Amino acid sequence: MGTHLQGSLFDQTDEIRLGPLHGLRRTELGDGAWIDLLPGWLSGADALFLRLVSEVPWQAERRHMYDHVVDVPRLLAFYHAGDPLPHPVLTRARDALSAHYADELGEPFTTAGLCYYRDGRDSVAWHGDRSGRGARADTMVAILSVGAPRDLLLRPRHGHGTVRRPLGHGDLIVMGGSCQRTWEHAIPKTAHAPGPRISIQFRPHDVR
Repeated sequence: MGTHLQGSLFDQTDEIRLGPLHGLRRTELGDGAWIDLLPGWLSGADALFLRLVSEVPWQAERRHMYDHVVDVPRLLAFYHAGDPLPHPVLTRARDALSAHYADELGEPFTTAGLCYYRDGRDSVAWHGDRSGRGARADTMVAILSVGAPRDLLLRPRHGHGTVRRPLGHGDLIVMGGSCQRTWEHAIPKTAHAPGPRISIQFRPHDVR
C-alpha cells in the first residue's frame, strides 16, 4: 500500500497535538445547514497520517450498484462507541469536539469512521449521512483530515450551486444543523491529487 505523501510546508513537526477550537469559523449554507472550518487544527498531521496508514486495519469493500457489484473506491475502517481509537490524539479530538459542541449538539460524538483515499481515483459520491437520525433531525458530523488536500464539495439537495472546501494536513470541518438532510457532500475523483489523504469522521450515536 503506497503512501507517497508530500508533506506540508507549514506543518514540519512530528509532535502530534491539537490546537484550540476557538478559531472555528461558521458559514451558513441555507435551509438550516451550516459548516464550521478550522484549518490546521492538528499539528503533526503528516506523522499521524503515516501512523494510520500502517496501523489501521483497512478494509476494501464491495457494494451493489444497480445490477453490478463494484469496488468501493477507497479503504474504510469503523470504530463503534467504546472501541479504542487507533491513536490517542483521535480520542482527545473526539472529546474536545464533544465538549465544544455540548450545548448546541446536546450529546457527545461517539463513533469514528476512517476513509483512506489512496490517490485521485479514490472518491465518494454525492450523499448525506442519512442512515439514521440524520435523515430526520439536526445533527453534526465532524471531519478531521490528514495527508494531502482534497476538495470537499457541498451542494443543496434541492437547488443550485456548489460550495468547495479543500481539506488536508490537519484541517477540521464540522457539518451541522440540517446539513445531512438538506445538503449533500462528495469527494470527487481528480487527475490532480497531490497525494493520499485520510479523513476521520466523528459522529453521534445513530448517525451514519
